[in-house]
Amino acid sequence: MPEQHPLVQAIAPLVERLNAELVDAADARADDVTLAWDGKPVVAVRLPSQTPAPAKASEKDGGVQSLLADVAEELGGPLRDLSRHDKQQAVLLLEARGAFEYRKSAEIVAEALGVTRFTVYNYLNRAR
Repeated sequence: MPEQHPLVQAIAPLVERLNAELVDAADARADDVTLAWDGKPVVAVRLPSQTPAPAKASEKDGGVQSLLADVAEELGGPLRDLSRHDKQQAVLLLEARGAFEYRKSAEIVAEALGVTRFTVYNYLNRAR
């Protein structure tokens, strides 16, 4: 993969923020996004697998609990036991999946992570 290519350098921060990965354009799958420069494929972006957004925000915390379980499984263990960096990643994944659309979700997420809701807000603010 042409890591020194200007296109790769330009998109690297965005790819990292999206928790995506760069793959060689020749190894791109159908669901990857291939990027070209001067009409020639340079690199492909492989986005993380997406979990469907919750259908309803009316259930108090059932949807959030389901998303918490999915993220815990994806990150490899109970959310309370994760490192600080992994807890930050968990919050970003939850935000991307719509967890914070639920009422009282910050409190629910904070309890699951073993942090305060202010810490959850800080993780969200740092990512912006």
